[in-house]
Amino acid sequence: MRLINQQIASPSFTDAGKLVAPFYTNTGMARSRFEAALNKLKTLSQADTGKVAAIGYCFGGAIVVSMAKMGEDLKGVVSFHGNLTTVPPQPGIKADVLVCHGAEDQFVLMDEVNTFKHQMDSAGAHYDLKIYPGATHSFTNPNSTAMGEKFKLPIAYNPAADTASWNDMKNFFNKIFK
Repeated sequence: MRLINQQIASPSFTDAGKLVAPFYTNTGMARSRFEAALNKLKTLSQADTGKVAAIGYCFGGAIVVSMAKMGEDLKGVVSFHGNLTTVPPQPGIKADVLVCHGAEDQFVLMDEVNTFKHQMDSAGAHYDLKIYPGATHSFTNPNSTAMGEKFKLPIAYNPAADTASWNDMKNFFNKIFK
């Protein structure tokens, strides 16, 4: 996370887009990296391999939703202000999905949210969509208001949505791991 934050805070803000673009266009590459990390995690003695979930913010949120849609063997995934329609869902989605989305997000528009809902409903997937009023993209990041002002981006921290989404995630995990 530190590297990403340093990259975003650098004068070459557009580099962040260049760094993530290959993962959006090459889902095989994204999946192989995700699976490598997941397989490593499962080798750890502390890991309960029957209770594996993933969370992600922004790009990471897009990745965990994509992995769920591609049928990765996860109990659940949580996306905070992530893109939602990078890949269509495959039959047999195993993971429950929680999406935490800002109602005023100008990067992930309501059209994308509606497409996601339609795709997931058509696939018979288990998902919950939480939409937080007044929240923009990056609503969980306390530094996003300053970054938005600096780079003229429509992002801002929203403490109420941050707290609500974190609590929604905890409730989601309590439900899927009972």
